[in-house]
Amino acid sequence: MSEATTLPTPLRGWAERELAGAAPARDASHPRQNPRVWELVRGDGRRFYLKVSATARMYERETFALRHAAPALGAGRAPQLHASSAEHLALLTTAVPGRPAKELPLTAAEEYEAHRQGGLLLARLHTAGDLTGHWRAEAEDALHAAAHRADRHLEEAGDRLTPAQHTLVRHLAGRLRHAGPLPLGFIHGAAGPRNLLWSGRAAWVGFARSRFAPVVQDFVALACGVWADRPRLRGAFLGGYGRELTPQEQHALTCLAGLDAVRALTPGAAHDDPDAAARGQRTLHRLMTGVFA
Repeated sequence: MSEATTLPTPLRGWAERELAGAAPARDASHPRQNPRVWELVRGDGRRFYLKVSATARMYERETFALRHAAPALGAGRAPQLHASSAEHLALLTTAVPGRPAKELPLTAAEEYEAHRQGGLLLARLHTAGDLTGHWRAEAEDALHAAAHRADRHLEEAGDRLTPAQHTLVRHLAGRLRHAGPLPLGFIHGAAGPRNLLWSGRAAWVGFARSRFAPVVQDFVALACGVWADRPRLRGAFLGGYGRELTPQEQHALTCLAGLDAVRALTPGAAHDDPDAAARGQRTLHRLMTGVFA
């Protein structure tokens, strides 16, 4: 694919104006996911990423995160926002050293340290930003909103779930609606190994789903994924985070895992990520057999 067809001309023009010069572009998008992403190399050799958000809401969330929360992680630990364009739903960010931890042939010690540092950085993110006004109200309502979406996801999943699984998820959604107060903060929203970079130092990328919410929501992808097989990595991550989950958070995490599993079984999710359906079924099996933790 040529550069001209890879990066649309209006975006190329905007990016080159912001970078004060031409920059060769390489398509760096994930093959099964929005948004579209290109790597650009400026004349001085500095690398940037041009990201076109999938929706206006994701653009707004990522722009806010990179301006107001991600800097709390420290230099080189998250992208820096160089420029943004609401017209194009585009963000131009600095490149962060490293590759996704899940793609690297790490030793056991390196993997442990990557997850420990990932937890440490997530703790910094959770205390960033100004949790007041409508941000606090949105965060306090987040679990109720998640439970409300369960009915739609159950309908979309259809016969991909057994009657017993339907009953379980409805029960978990009901329990989530009545969850008590939980620690709130600014969450990453997609805190999993794909967005955890490692270069000898950990960094987080991919803030399109970031928002103020109960911080336990940031552990769902990990609990339904890598932690299921690798409890040692759970220990590393929470060790870096600085604390274990409270009993109330663990209860909410179990409920949220059921909702996440059903969402993974919807046709759209399965199309975007062939591994999603298998992960969803596995989580439901763990919940049905009482081994989810």
